[in-house]
Amino acid sequence: MDVYILPAVNATLNGISAILLFIGHRFIKSGSRQKHKRMMIAAFSTSVLFLISYLYYHAHVGDVPFKGTGFVRPVYFTILISHILLAAAIVPLAVITLLRGLSSKFDKHKRIARWTYPIWMYVSITGVVVYLMVYQLYR
Repeated sequence: MDVYILPAVNATLNGISAILLFIGHRFIKSGSRQKHKRMMIAAFSTSVLFLISYLYYHAHVGDVPFKGTGFVRPVYFTILISHILLAAAIVPLAVITLLRGLSSKFDKHKRIARWTYPIWMYVSITGVVVYLMVYQLYR
């Protein structure tokens, strides 16, 4: 397997996760609980696939330096640092939120989902932004 295709795969998985999260959020807002459940399980599964692929890639390639210069460097590192910190937080948040929903603890699920959803969206979207900045815009 050519590991150098994995950053594009990872960005795609992050983008798909964001889309599934958005659709799932719209479903629960409209009262479609079963459709919401399916979308959120799909978003979680997609994020798990991303994490496996991401870890595999970086275990084989290591760190990839950012080559942008000038004003874009602090912008990139601000995005990257916030992305990394929130990505670490979203793992337990997503697991807890999913488990509470699946175990029909809807009051607890809703309380934590208010935090999980925007953080997960941010992490998914900034994952795509980081990919674009490192692998497409400033190679």
